[in-house]
Amino acid sequence: MSYDLDELGLLDDEEIELDHAALTLSALDHEGVDLDPYLDLLDEIADRLEEVAEGADTLEARGAALKQVLADEFGFIGDAAGYDAPVNADLIRVIDRRQGLPVSLSILYVSAARRMGWSAWALNTPGHVLVRLGKDRFVLLDPFHGGKPVSRGELDAIVRQFAGPGAELRPEYLAPIPNRAVLVRLLTNQASRAAQAGDGARALVLHERMAQIAPEYPDVWWALVQTQLGQGDSTGARSSLHAMLEITRDDNYRKVANALLEKLAAG
Repeated sequence: MSYDLDELGLLDDEEIELDHAALTLSALDHEGVDLDPYLDLLDEIADRLEEVAEGADTLEARGAALKQVLADEFGFIGDAAGYDAPVNADLIRVIDRRQGLPVSLSILYVSAARRMGWSAWALNTPGHVLVRLGKDRFVLLDPFHGGKPVSRGELDAIVRQFAGPGAELRPEYLAPIPNRAVLVRLLTNQASRAAQAGDGARALVLHERMAQIAPEYPDVWWALVQTQLGQGDSTGARSSLHAMLEITRDDNYRKVANALLEKLAAG
């Protein structure tokens, strides 16, 4: 299935099919694209995983089945050589090239696992999204590195690499990311790369999409405001600030939003 963006913004988080939603977002940048071959491939992955995972009654066996199907057989791997290329956060191009970022590849792993009825989530690990299989007891997989299992020592090393040499593992690093937040993270990767390339108009489009699919996230509105102001759109920024005030009770966000509205009014 594919989604309308307004519909996607209204769905309960657990109703979102991550890979289908990510394809919908990707299709916005590929005018006239036929999504059916991509959806067919996702079905093919699910069918093959069902075959490979027959009798896989442990988390380790399920992780091994995901690795075999997605990495070994279908060839999905991280793009280490061209990590910052925008195509790595564009799911259509990720599927075409069989390469991507940790977050885009995690979407494929999580979605395939869920179609098997397994508990699976992308994780909020610093700088490098991992996949968690299982609830109380769990195993971690690294889709960027071919779906290999991640040990506690390796997880500690990832945390130190991205959060600093003295950083320690915190509970939130093992906490599942909501589906909507995964999609925001995917778009944020694209928006940050557009901004770094000096393409403010492209970054603005991406931040507008984030606000459309995650209208209850105040940080998304705040990022949109900053991008609108960077593009000289004070009218749009005021509108976004009012939208932000409507959805958040957070005192800090409300304080900065009201202060900025006063500044723009004095303008």
